[in-house]
Amino acid sequence: MANSAQARKRARQNVKQREHNTSQRSQLRTAIKHVRKAVETADKTVAQAAFKASIGTIDSIADKGIIHKNKASRHKSRLSAAIKAMA
Repeated sequence: MANSAQARKRARQNVKQREHNTSQRSQLRTAIKHVRKAVETADKTVAQAAFKASIGTIDSIADKGIIHKNKASRHKSRLSAAIKAMA
């Protein structure tokens, strides 16, 4: 348990930051699911629109350091490949 005032404050801040990061990761997963669902429906225009909307979410979460930039790039690459495979 935290003994100093500084350590207690850091513990409080860590809880708040963890909750924020969790919600950001949830937004990321939701954006990816929207694209995957659009790909499954075989509607390429809807899938491309969902992909364009999700790119901003993925990049912003990577810029904040919540996920690694390579992981963000991997997600975008795989989603793009899935859309291209629909043709």
